[in-house]
Amino acid sequence: MNIAVFLPNWVGDVVMATPALRALRQRFPQARIVGVCKPYVAGVLDAAPWLDATVFLDRCGPWSVRWPAVAWTLRSERLDLAVLFANTFRSALVAAMAGCKRRVGFNRHGRGAFLTDALESARDEAGRFTPTPILDDYNRLAQAVDCPPPGRQMELFTAAADERAADLVVEKFRLRDKRELICLNPGAAFGLSKHWPAVSFARLAQDLVDWRDCKVLVLCGPGERDLAREIATLAGRPGVCSLAAETLSLGLTKAVVRRATLLVTTDSGPRHFAAAFDRPVVTLFGPTHIAWTETYFAHAIHLQEAVPCGPCQKRLCTTDHACMQLLTPEKVFAAVGELLSRPGTLPLPLAPPDRKAS
Repeated sequence: MNIAVFLPNWVGDVVMATPALRALRQRFPQARIVGVCKPYVAGVLDAAPWLDATVFLDRCGPWSVRWPAVAWTLRSERLDLAVLFANTFRSALVAAMAGCKRRVGFNRHGRGAFLTDALESARDEAGRFTPTPILDDYNRLAQAVDCPPPGRQMELFTAAADERAADLVVEKFRLRDKRELICLNPGAAFGLSKHWPAVSFARLAQDLVDWRDCKVLVLCGPGERDLAREIATLAGRPGVCSLAAETLSLGLTKAVVRRATLLVTTDSGPRHFAAAFDRPVVTLFGPTHIAWTETYFAHAIHLQEAVPCGPCQKRLCTTDHACMQLLTPEKVFAAVGELLSRPGTLPLPLAPPDRKAS
């Protein structure tokens, strides 16, 4: 049996699809499973055992990753089944043009005609989409193709090269000097509306170093180096450092988060890395509905201020950004303390366990 899995287009959403991916592999252990995804999310699943091959699909880049070429490439796979975690029109079109015999996805964005099995999303009485956990929707797709209930435990893996890169970061910044390593993730690919002010992150970093006697590492993506550098500079503490000058990758971020005592993050992809590696996480929500990305992770605290204009789901705030401005460093510091004081929440050693590395 040959299966194509059209992965979500956001880093965090790919993590939330991992229970369903695991269930697919368990249900079809002998199948050839091909992942179809945008290039920038591929690293999320590095070293995972669920995919046999990966095909890139994107509007940008060379012709080989545009939809007609990808559809032609997939035709050679003689696909029996396509599971569409991506809710885009393009993913359904490609699956149909690739000749997938059975195409399972949600009936959204006018693509129902391209699906053989169209699932309906939850709606309110007015017909509007109701915020429901994406993780549960992905599990519904897996169950629609005869998988047992996948559960809600997200799972990630790290490659040996990424662990070596993380070792270098640990040594460079002497992260073993303190018992706790708290990582801060200030970025958000969704848009500036998700950002917490750099000065707030810096004040939090100061409080963490001064009061918890820990190390603080500011994470970043390639487009967030200046932000990470600014936070570390504003903090003005030897114990606060950043990845701004490092060779960045999703793999390095995964390996570092896995070694962290706790992560403080905006509502962005690395938030889900923490849950997948069973690391406590404090998430700062502003313009987005918590319900969309609820993961049921026990060692998580969600912070969100109620404001008249939110959650607005806008990428750029058109008013005063009150949803994020009202989140004070003191409130976040208190949430960190609460999580780390819970029974069973203990710092991990900065040398990672072997069972997740490959």
